[in-house]
Amino acid sequence: CLSLYLLGPGCSSESAVEVVQPATPQVDGENSGTPTKKGTIGYSAMTLKNPFFKVIADELTKEASKHGFEVVVSDADDKLENQAKHVDNYIAQGMTAIVLNPVDRVAVGPIIKKANEAGIPVFTCDLECEAEGIQVAGHVGTDNYQGGKLAGEAMVKALGEAGGDVLVLALPEKNSCVLRVNGFKEILDAHNAGRDSGKINVVAELPCGGLRDPANKATGDSLQQYPNLRGIFAINDPAALGAWKALSQAGKAEQVTIVGFDGQMEGKQAIKEGKVFADPIQFPERMGQLTARAIAAHLNGDDYEAHVLIPTELYDKAAADADPALQ
Repeated sequence: CLSLYLLGPGCSSESAVEVVQPATPQVDGENSGTPTKKGTIGYSAMTLKNPFFKVIADELTKEASKHGFEVVVSDADDKLENQAKHVDNYIAQGMTAIVLNPVDRVAVGPIIKKANEAGIPVFTCDLECEAEGIQVAGHVGTDNYQGGKLAGEAMVKALGEAGGDVLVLALPEKNSCVLRVNGFKEILDAHNAGRDSGKINVVAELPCGGLRDPANKATGDSLQQYPNLRGIFAINDPAALGAWKALSQAGKAEQVTIVGFDGQMEGKQAIKEGKVFADPIQFPERMGQLTARAIAAHLNGDDYEAHVLIPTELYDKAAADADPALQ
């Protein structure tokens, strides 16, 4: 039997349960939906410009409908004030539950507190919050630290005994991305321990916003300072693709190995084409589905796991060549 608990007074937890088994939503910027069936779930996505969150929205909507709930999806466009407005509207409309990809892991606290005070259960998906004094009824996300370790192992394999200098394209504002980088560096530290040669050294960690253009610029600038760069770890696929563009423009695409993260279709295609070495891939489909099931269980008074981390899997050239979606 699965256990039910609330994450509080903060909304992050050290314990985690790993999941090892692997419709078009109503997008309403003004949140004008009226609760129907068993109720309506409000989902404030961090940004629907990132296909990752669109997949979560689609799967959350489809799975919720199986349990008798509608979903209203709102795009925060990576702005905290938009997310605050969404939640205010969800409360005013009497939504049955609220799902958030927190735009800011700490500043989202007062937003969640409003929903707590209104008696509406809040669930987080993909990104956790770290605010104090609030309650989150459940979280479903990726085991980002484990994914970062997979990325580190891929980089060690790619660079081999020669080792070399590595750039990290980071997103320090997001705790999920911080965990990826920490896991990545743990593997490099283990690789370097006791070595006099062949070390893999992180020479810079540069913010890229998880976006192509900033990643492109950061990579181009780094090539000026570190002309012998041998590897790049990008915290998501858009950053990896931005890095590849800069390398290609500089004539160094063959010199530098890119390891990305996510497993979006564009990222998988880049791996197939040899632009990116590998990705620890996430499963946004499972995130959406498991979040919907947790909400249904919570509202039905059933037991469920309130903190779920889904392990990543390494997706490389062999996986891409065998992927029917890329044929």
